[in-house]
Amino acid sequence: MPQKDPSKTEKATEKRRKKQREEGNVPKSEEISKVIILLAGILTLRFMIGFYYDQFSEIFRWAFQDALSIEMDKSIAYTLFTWGLQKMTYLVLPFLLVLFAVSYTTMRLQVGKLWTTKPMKPKFGKLFNITAALQKLFISPQSFIKLGKSILQALAVGIAPYIVIKQEMPNLLPLFYGNVHGIAAYLLTIGYKMAYYALIPMMIIAVADLWYARWNYEEEMKMSKDEVKDERKQAEGDPQVKNRQKQKMMQMMTSRMFQDIPKADVVVTNPTHYAVALQYDALVAPAPLVLAKGVNRIAERIKEVAKENDIPIEANPPLARALYKQVEIGETIPEELFQAVAAILAKLDKFKNR
Repeated sequence: MPQKDPSKTEKATEKRRKKQREEGNVPKSEEISKVIILLAGILTLRFMIGFYYDQFSEIFRWAFQDALSIEMDKSIAYTLFTWGLQKMTYLVLPFLLVLFAVSYTTMRLQVGKLWTTKPMKPKFGKLFNITAALQKLFISPQSFIKLGKSILQALAVGIAPYIVIKQEMPNLLPLFYGNVHGIAAYLLTIGYKMAYYALIPMMIIAVADLWYARWNYEEEMKMSKDEVKDERKQAEGDPQVKNRQKQKMMQMMTSRMFQDIPKADVVVTNPTHYAVALQYDALVAPAPLVLAKGVNRIAERIKEVAKENDIPIEANPPLARALYKQVEIGETIPEELFQAVAAILAKLDKFKNR
């Protein structure tokens, strides 16, 4: 595990967690899977012992009795082959299916619904980085943690038989007078007892390993404040990019606005700060339209374009301010401004005859 970056103090965001899951990087404990699979295997053998006894008895009975009197030929050899294959399937398949189901369930409970092949892809860059590999093997804290787990598990596996055998010492001598079935049953019972004694500390180690794996995962996933800020910018959009886009949009709108000014019938001004270009055509809209508007420099440019296209300019400060504040470009004027605008339009030669 690389040395922790002190700047990474923030919890991982959902986006980072999702990306890591897609890469196959999830918190999981290999020890908890091992212990549960081992426990499932022992319990499966325990409850299927009668089935295995019957199967092996049939195999040994045939091998030491019936097989001695059989004359071998092709058909009998084929029959023996299929029979042996069937017996192997009966013996192995149920056990393997149980282990597969337990393994899948254990992993699913740890990592949730996840299917990715990315962890299996070869990473050739790491193959040639011998220094990093040696550091990870001998210097990394993870290596010492794994070594500690291995030592504790070895002690559990080694001490459990010693404790059980010490407890059973008084019961060993009477086995001399027991029959085959009694001795076999006793040895199986002792074997199960040893396995359970070893599994108890191994389960404790596995639970601790699961807790550590999740804690270590959260620590490695932590982000710096700058990383969180950059990710938020990417999600919401970079303000600088937004500003540039907004400026381009304003430039496009301004350019289109100046292109529409020659269609105007009149420009209402403040007369220095505001300028609003109006068009009235009953075939286009039921009320006058605002084709362009602006203040200060843009207002001066609107008036210049109006003069270039011989469009009348009328000074009416209250109306110019009201139009600028209440009406957007491309919209018709509100009803409360009809009379004021109509008074200006009535002065124009274009509308005098109306």
